[in-house]
Amino acid sequence: MNRKDFVKTLGVLSFSLADVPFLPEIQGRIREHKTAFKKGLGYWMIDEDLSVLDKFKLVKDLGFQGIEMNSPLEVPIKELLAARDQTGVELPSTVNKDHWAKPLSDPDPSIRRFTIDSIAKSLAETKELGGDTVLVVPGVVSAEVSYQTAYQNALDSIRKLIPHAEKNGVKIGLENVWNNFILSPIEAKAFLDEIDHPLVGWYFDLGNILRYGWPEHWLEILADKVFKLHVKEFSTEAMNNQGLRAGFNVELGKGSVNWKSVMDKIRAINYQGDYLILEIGGGDRKHLEKLSRQLDDIMIS
Repeated sequence: MNRKDFVKTLGVLSFSLADVPFLPEIQGRIREHKTAFKKGLGYWMIDEDLSVLDKFKLVKDLGFQGIEMNSPLEVPIKELLAARDQTGVELPSTVNKDHWAKPLSDPDPSIRRFTIDSIAKSLAETKELGGDTVLVVPGVVSAEVSYQTAYQNALDSIRKLIPHAEKNGVKIGLENVWNNFILSPIEAKAFLDEIDHPLVGWYFDLGNILRYGWPEHWLEILADKVFKLHVKEFSTEAMNNQGLRAGFNVELGKGSVNWKSVMDKIRAINYQGDYLILEIGGGDRKHLEKLSRQLDDIMIS
């Protein structure tokens, strides 16, 4: 039985690792890494015509411990809380859904105010869901919005959100999403140092960064400021040969991310965010089952 088949079986059957013909070193790695981090995925990835409760049951059946919601919520919060309580599937974080279309860095103060209010609502909803982090894109640079303007407006907007984070006891995790802004880990650390608040850190995407860097380098520098991690794959070969977004057209674990090196670095920085959360193309039960197995494989890299 190869490692991938074993991981698949482990998620379905209940038996002792001592009964499996694996070397003790491999057994030890599985014991350690199967429990070190929890697996999550985005709610939007669940492409099945099911009730909220049955979606949570499906996710639990497939070995995930958490679901990440977009916020402000479109799903009734009472249904989410009921499904959480009945299944034990957690709601550890949310992604604010307004920060891209109406950036915190926009020159228009009314636009910035709209998104500050939206994120404030996300912070309150995340607290009610029992989560601890809201993903926020801090700014967007474009031909119309200079880097300097974006930087100063983003700093100002994040600072205005700190009282809301403090009120709810929920963290703000900043993330790069090909926004032409904060393009190196040194700059990311400097940005956080300027804010200098324990509830403001980084929500790091391990795949997006392959466009202009390596995740290990960012993890090393951001270290304890990494609040949460998104998992996706990216192929620099496909990007270079077929076009930028073609880089995402690759199976999880089959692209350019050096998952052994990444997982070693995640453990080395003593990552405290609990979760590895998939942010990748979703699908039906069969597809999500495959993704769960692939994430298992990454976690024992």
